[in-house]
Amino acid sequence: MGNMLPMSLPVALRSAGLEVRDDATTRAAYSSDASLYRVPPAVVVFPRSAEELTTAYAVARDAGATFTTRGAGTSVAGNAVGPGVVADLSRHFNRVLEIDAEAGTARVEPGVVQDQLQRAAAPYGLRFGPDPSTSTRCTIGGMIGNNACGSRSLGYGRTADNVLALRGFFGTTTEFAVVSESDDAIASAEATALRALAAACLALIRTQFGRFGRQVSGYAMEHLLPERGADVARFLVGSEGTLGVVTEATVRLVPDPAHRRMIALGFADIVAAGTAAPAVLAHRPTACEGLDARLTDVLRDRRGADAVPDLPRGGAWLFVEVSGDDAAEVEARASAVAADSALGAVDSRVVTSAAETAQLWRIRADGAGLAGRSPAGEPAWPGWEDAAVPPERLGDYLRDFDELVASHGLTSAPFGHFGDGCMHVRLDLPLQRPDAGTVLRSFMTDAAELVGRYGGSLSGEHGDGRARSELLPHMYDAESLALFAAVKRVCDPENLLNPGVLVDPAPIDADLRFPAPAAPASTRGRQLALAWASDGGDLSQAVHRCTGVGKCRAVGTGPDAVMCPSYQATREEKDSTRGRSRVLQEMINGTVVQPDWRAPEVHEALDLCLSCKGCLSDCPTGVDMASLKSEVLQQAYAGRRRPVSHYTLGRLPQWLRLARRTPRVSRLAMRFGDRVGLAKRMAGVDPRRSIPVIGPVSFAEWATEHGLRPYLPGVTDNPALLWVDTFTDQFTPEIGAAMVTVLRDAGYQPVLPPRSVCCGLTLISTGQLDAAKATLRALVSTLAPAANDGVPIVGVEPSCTAVLRHDLRELLPADAGARAVADATATLAELLSRTKGWQPPDLSRTRVIAQPHCHHHAVMNWAADEQLLRAAGADVTRVGGCCGLAGNFGVEQGHYEVSVAVAETHLLPAVRAAQAGDVILADGFSCRTQLHDLAGADGIHLAQLLARSADNAR
Repeated sequence: MGNMLPMSLPVALRSAGLEVRDDATTRAAYSSDASLYRVPPAVVVFPRSAEELTTAYAVARDAGATFTTRGAGTSVAGNAVGPGVVADLSRHFNRVLEIDAEAGTARVEPGVVQDQLQRAAAPYGLRFGPDPSTSTRCTIGGMIGNNACGSRSLGYGRTADNVLALRGFFGTTTEFAVVSESDDAIASAEATALRALAAACLALIRTQFGRFGRQVSGYAMEHLLPERGADVARFLVGSEGTLGVVTEATVRLVPDPAHRRMIALGFADIVAAGTAAPAVLAHRPTACEGLDARLTDVLRDRRGADAVPDLPRGGAWLFVEVSGDDAAEVEARASAVAADSALGAVDSRVVTSAAETAQLWRIRADGAGLAGRSPAGEPAWPGWEDAAVPPERLGDYLRDFDELVASHGLTSAPFGHFGDGCMHVRLDLPLQRPDAGTVLRSFMTDAAELVGRYGGSLSGEHGDGRARSELLPHMYDAESLALFAAVKRVCDPENLLNPGVLVDPAPIDADLRFPAPAAPASTRGRQLALAWASDGGDLSQAVHRCTGVGKCRAVGTGPDAVMCPSYQATREEKDSTRGRSRVLQEMINGTVVQPDWRAPEVHEALDLCLSCKGCLSDCPTGVDMASLKSEVLQQAYAGRRRPVSHYTLGRLPQWLRLARRTPRVSRLAMRFGDRVGLAKRMAGVDPRRSIPVIGPVSFAEWATEHGLRPYLPGVTDNPALLWVDTFTDQFTPEIGAAMVTVLRDAGYQPVLPPRSVCCGLTLISTGQLDAAKATLRALVSTLAPAANDGVPIVGVEPSCTAVLRHDLRELLPADAGARAVADATATLAELLSRTKGWQPPDLSRTRVIAQPHCHHHAVMNWAADEQLLRAAGADVTRVGGCCGLAGNFGVEQGHYEVSVAVAETHLLPAVRAAQAGDVILADGFSCRTQLHDLAGADGIHLAQLLARSADNAR
């Protein structure tokens, strides 16, 4: 490593005043991006300015260390991993420096997230044109590195078409300031040499480069042609960080059209859709995106039939968008697309609903993650995921590609930017097999030969990276490849910038991130506690379910998203679902992280996981980090002393049952303990947290006084079994009483279980899974008779209801009674929505600020509640994100600051913005507690709102 020992590199970087991390947790979290490749860095730096970034590279260069810049780490070709220094530009180096509305430009630092730029430009009626599906987390620097395009490139072009100027430095450390279509702001020998190289190869460049819009592979030599202004700024776009480092970019902004309309066209199959795409271009669309039924089938299997809106008949679709400032003209063009018989569509539909349009675009945006599970149900991987061909040849290419996939015994679900001839796909490559590298090489080589025969590009927008650089000879001749090498020698002669990419490429089967075939050896013969049924019982497959698309890093997302609240609070990669997955993967690999359930890196990464389960629904690949955390805690503490909070908070229902025997004494003790910080600390509770006090009467006692009876088969007409959890029973019995009122108003006869039973939620969240299973077996034996009789089981507390719907199946997978209970369990809104004749009370004068519980969102979906409220006439504002308390998480010592920070991302601002008389709807006990503690606000349960409104109507 040059003049400096590897171990002294972090010291030198710190001595230069940089934020540096070389701990195993960070190195594990940054070991991969969204690709198949795993290259743990020696050190990660987090520069705050151009000066710090320049200094970091100078130190690395002096040490002979490689240098890789990284934005959101969403690169699917291994473009953002490296063995030396990795510079994360997203954490601090992320300011929008200037919006010049008159000139239609923006100056930004490279770590600016694309959506962040869009929000800054929106007040001026402007936008940055390119819009990749990862726009909620991808950075402008990353888009420049890969020449990203996105769905609307037909309307706005590629990133290269929208870059006006770049500042930075070459691998030689020479500073550059290049301006598109103008003289360089700073003259450099490297820029002069690049132009000279191009001038000596004009015929080659004119015939080999820039042949069609999505030719992204290799260096974009066409921009150095004299007829294109010998444009070094645009030439650097798409060079994947191998030639220089960008410290500032000036980009073009364009007016945002006033009106957009989507047209969904149905085709017999994906080949027909691809064949039709070029003809769509005559209608001047902003976007023309292809989608295969194989992808929507995966979505329905994972999230239910309602996850996909009604689509036109067909086995594949084109989503076409037309836009403009004249509403009538846009509608006329949309109708013309839908009616164009020359396109060969079997069915068509103009989508007029904004909600449905957003839902369909979301399906397309989540395509890469959804395709992470193949149509056969196996894990599917990137690598050959964005090849492009001239659009007029796309249909034939798709036909031949499907045949190629089948010939290798694989399956796929294609989608992509069909108007540009670019196809995305994930493949169920058997990476768990010993010959995985051979299988990968065989397919990738055949695929490269196929795209070469079609005159296409190995990459249409993601770059070549480690996945495809070795295959460039199938696309370019020897003279072109020699030109690439000459370019690299000019700009980075020591090969320190992102080595192994484009020039002197790493083998495509080197440094692969293989899923290990079994759980880590550190299980020491113990059985896994959870079934991991969707991953074949293999914990390694569950961990590698994370493909790295990084949706968990999205910041400022909408009201229907939860994941990942801890990352939104800390902006630390290790606190994202992806970062945690990477650390767990490294534990299983046994390299950067010791293969031990008790590895400190694993517990550091999992410590701030709120177990909110947001990733279960929001992660396109369905990572369930809450369950992974429970499994780790179970295995780590089996037979060992646990943290004190596991005994206090984790076994809270047991303590509450004991407290109920002497309620007056217990209430006095709780009130005393609430005032004494030492008592809280001894219990593992943060002293700033309040301690709830049990009510004078439990719900069970209230129910007895009001004549509620246990369920008996055949005795009660139209029964609904009301399952009241421990929290409702002990702390908020009035909510149980409201449930009884609403159920009776709906025509049901509420009945109770023959005995009180707990779901073990607190045991699950603290990883006491053996005890949780015993608790759930008791619950199943109590509730299954009613479930088997077809009686609906209605939950009160969302998190406990979610245990019955989800965790019960995972913990007792072979128990038929457990499946029956899970199938019979419903939320109040779900039950009411399917109750014939029931009408909600009039809520037309009610403004509702709703905080759906995370588990409700993730497991049951809050749609039934929202539909019920809107049908009642309520004005509903749904709050996104998590409340931050999340059961025991926000109560435990060491979590208070993050808990409050999570609440500040969505919940607390929404409450502060509420008007007098607004109803704050929060079904979760944790959510209501957080509201009371941090905002002094009182939330109510849906049952209370409905019961109160019905009483007022009477």
